[in-house]
Amino acid sequence: MSPFDRPTPEEHAALLAQIAPLPLSGRAWPRWIGVIAWLLMALIAVRLFTVLWLSPETALPMPVIASLVVCFGALLWMSWHMWTSVTEISDWGIRQSWISRREVSWAEIQSTKFIPLFASKKLVCFVQKGRPIFFQAGSRELQTAFARISLVYRKKT
Repeated sequence: MSPFDRPTPEEHAALLAQIAPLPLSGRAWPRWIGVIAWLLMALIAVRLFTVLWLSPETALPMPVIASLVVCFGALLWMSWHMWTSVTEISDWGIRQSWISRREVSWAEIQSTKFIPLFASKKLVCFVQKGRPIFFQAGSRELQTAFARISLVYRKKT
């Protein structure tokens, strides 16, 4: 028996029946993580404003200012994606909108691992070719589904 034996069609059908109704979708990141990200962005914005505009005696060189603005823009972009990202489990597979779209079909999954971190519950999908794909679950329904998927698609030893 290979350590990557896929579940039987019956096991896969039973998994989808447990997760039903499909498609199951929800926030990729918990709402409280998004709120914290936006609060941190507000704090950074206030601090940048006070340093750049209200303290001309401590003028920074233009390349440093440009770097700070670019980094702040990148943090804003990530915060936006954390706030709007959605994970969906369907008959086809798993999808997550993120900075770049993450998706994997059921046929590609070799094994999975559920990682219940404090801030985000993750499902790592190991695929036939390429790097593992990480999905986040921000809702209790998605977290439960990830745990069930991990049990069915776990590496057999």
